[in-house]
Amino acid sequence: MTHAIYPDLKGASVFITGGGSGIGAALTEGFLAQGAKVAFVQRSDATAFADAMEAKHGNRPLYLPCDITDIARLKACVAEAAEAHGPVTVLVNNAANDQRHATLDVDEAFWDWSQAINLKAYFFGCQAVIPGMQAAGGGAIINFSSISYMMGGAGFPAYTSANSGINGLTRSLAREFGPDNIRVNALAPGWVLTQKQKDMWVTEEALAGHIERQCLKEPMVEEDILGGVLFLASRASRMMTGQSLVIDGGVVVTG
Repeated sequence: MTHAIYPDLKGASVFITGGGSGIGAALTEGFLAQGAKVAFVQRSDATAFADAMEAKHGNRPLYLPCDITDIARLKACVAEAAEAHGPVTVLVNNAANDQRHATLDVDEAFWDWSQAINLKAYFFGCQAVIPGMQAAGGGAIINFSSISYMMGGAGFPAYTSANSGINGLTRSLAREFGPDNIRVNALAPGWVLTQKQKDMWVTEEALAGHIERQCLKEPMVEEDILGGVLFLASRASRMMTGQSLVIDGGVVVTG
């Protein structure tokens, strides 16, 4: 799969949450291929991935171990990335957890854990990078949501609540920080067949049913999301902010 080259991303300081696995790994590699300076946080050990990226692209990403629910650590990682690569001018809030759960089984602890991963960390990630973007004269924030809440999907209400909240956060920040030339957009993927999804949720029947809902009758893979993220990060989308870009093969219709 080939992608457009965005010259303005060369040398850009990029920070990605969950950038060492799944969709995040494809994003890290995609930005490295553009010549960007990439820092990413990942809870699991991503040293081998960083080694592989350096060997392949001659451009080593800065891997920073972090559980994004630890806000103090997340902020420290943003500061470390800025020290290494210059102020972060592209933030991709990608990390999330779509653990399935039944409404009547959810207790307060689970609810708080789900919001901490899927919404709270997004807010504080944005908060951490905005002063540097203001000083740099602008930046781009891409907040990952999901089509799950648009579909009214059952089986993970805490997750879909956070997804919807991400859109509200995105629009409010776009309005507040537009005068600083900071663009804030959301990106809502459909069902991307990451290894985690295959291991935990994908069944032949469920996948067939979902593809039937898609206009485009192919399973989605991680790299299908990359082009949209690069576009939103680059100056090619310089007048686009406060929006939600859906990449789902045509399951939902926006507008």
